[in-house]
Amino acid sequence: MSENQKSLLVISAHAGDFVWRAGGAIAAATQRGERAVVVCLSYGERGESASQWLQGKSLDEIKGLRRDEAEAAASALGAEIEFLDLGDYPLRESPEAIAQLIDVYRRVQPSVVLTHTLADPYNGDHPTAARMALEARVLAQAIGVANADGSFPTADDIIGAPPVFFFEPHQPEQCGFSPSVLLDITEAFPLKRKAMECLPAQKHMWSYYTDLAVRRGVQVKRNAGPNLGLSHETMGEAYMRHLPQVASVLE
Repeated sequence: MSENQKSLLVISAHAGDFVWRAGGAIAAATQRGERAVVVCLSYGERGESASQWLQGKSLDEIKGLRRDEAEAAASALGAEIEFLDLGDYPLRESPEAIAQLIDVYRRVQPSVVLTHTLADPYNGDHPTAARMALEARVLAQAIGVANADGSFPTADDIIGAPPVFFFEPHQPEQCGFSPSVLLDITEAFPLKRKAMECLPAQKHMWSYYTDLAVRRGVQVKRNAGPNLGLSHETMGEAYMRHLPQVASVLE
C-alpha cells in the first residue's frame, strides 16, 4: 500500500455478512482506488449454512464452500479477504483472537473501520465481533501491547484512531440501530449485487438487500440537500458512527 492510499478494514462475524451489510461501501472504496480488506472471523459454517447441512455435507465441506463463496464475493468487490476460522454459533471472544486482530490492524493501517452493531438479540456472534473489533482497535494503538508473536511494535507499526462505523443489521429496530450516515452506493451497487450472487447458500437475502438499498437510496436523496443531481435510481447503505465526528466546519 502506498503511503497516501486510504484503506478500509471490514470485520465480519461470518463469511457473508460483509456482502449484505457493507458491499456497497467496499466496492465504492475500491472504485476510488482505495485498499479494502475484509476479515471474516468465522465461515458461518454452523449457524448460516442450513441448506448445506440439510444436504448432508460435512463440517469441512461446508467451511470450504463458504470460504470459496466469500472469496468470490470479495473478488467481485475488489477487496482482499482473510479468515480467522474462530468458529460460529457461538463465536467466542478470547485473548488469542484479539491478538490476531491487533496484528490485522497494524498490517492494514486502516483509515476507516466497518463492523457490526454492539447489540443484536437475534445473533450473538455479531455483537461479539463488534466488541473484539473495538477492543483490538484500541490495543493496536498502544506501542506497549505486543504483537501476536510476542514481539513489540515500532512507532511505524501502531495505528492511529480510525473512525468506526456500524453497518446496518438485519433487523435494525431491535438492535438499537439509528442511521447517522447514509451512503450513496449507486455506482457501486452493480458490484454489490454481483457479490451477493456469489453467495447461493443465502439466496433468500439477494432480494432483501436489493430492496433495502432502494429504500436507503430514497433516504439518501431526501437527506442530501438540494441540487446534488441524484437520480431516481439512487441506491444506499446506512451506517451509524460509534465515535464523534471531528470537524472544523459544520456541513
